[in-house]
Amino acid sequence: MKETTITAVTIVLSLCIIVTCGCATSPETKQTPVDSSERTVPEISYENTQVQYSDVNGVTLAYREFGTNNAEPILMVMGFGETMDQWNTKFMGILSENYHIYTYDHRGMGKSTDIDAQFTVAQLSDDAASLITSLGYDSMNIYGVSMGSSVSQKLLIDHPEKVRKAILSSASYSSNIPETEKLHGLLEESAQNPDVSEGIRKEAVANLEWNGSYDNLSGINNDVMLITGTADDLTPQSVAVEIANQIDGSWLVRFKGIPHAGSSYAPVEYGTIVTTFLEMDESPV
Repeated sequence: MKETTITAVTIVLSLCIIVTCGCATSPETKQTPVDSSERTVPEISYENTQVQYSDVNGVTLAYREFGTNNAEPILMVMGFGETMDQWNTKFMGILSENYHIYTYDHRGMGKSTDIDAQFTVAQLSDDAASLITSLGYDSMNIYGVSMGSSVSQKLLIDHPEKVRKAILSSASYSSNIPETEKLHGLLEESAQNPDVSEGIRKEAVANLEWNGSYDNLSGINNDVMLITGTADDLTPQSVAVEIANQIDGSWLVRFKGIPHAGSSYAPVEYGTIVTTFLEMDESPV
């Protein structure tokens, strides 16, 4: 299996691509310092960006769009318990320099509507696929974080034609495995907590009931990059390694000392590596 592995530290980003065969372990890398403080990033404002709406699959999804007109699109798939306005603005600003960005609320969350029934991860994936079509695209690049990476995996499996390239950040192929015991406990607590919103409870149940993607990962043929932090205790880096080993030709990027959902902790480094991946020609002559 061909696999590309990149190791990064908190403020040190490696842009050296290592092509290996089989499992990606202990790669040698060249590291180039990145001074985050000197990077000028376009500002985005959630408050000053119009909320728009799209009817898909019996619900109405709220979304915002940012970035360069007529540029490559990226659909941002948010994680558990979060809404579209909780993406790090510096990270979003970097992506918006050269891409057209769409953020949205999952059904039952934020400004999106829901129906009176429990939904599944598969339905969230179908919502993403339908939203891509509703926005006038045949396909988009996808960035999914945490639960959003689970939705993105399901999108890659059920709707591969809708995905150009996919970035899976803080990913797991299931919340019901030993490595994600802490995440599983958090989801169980949320599913039974009457003080959280109905949307959060439904998301928790959907994650707990999801059978996972592991058996279907090897059938993914899209270009995929996984990003993980070595300090992530909800979706540990070992799980990202397992996923990368199953997806032929996938990239694996590890940021030293970064916890779960690392784009909020290292937005410049995450934005830079995402841009590098999206711009890379994955089909050499």
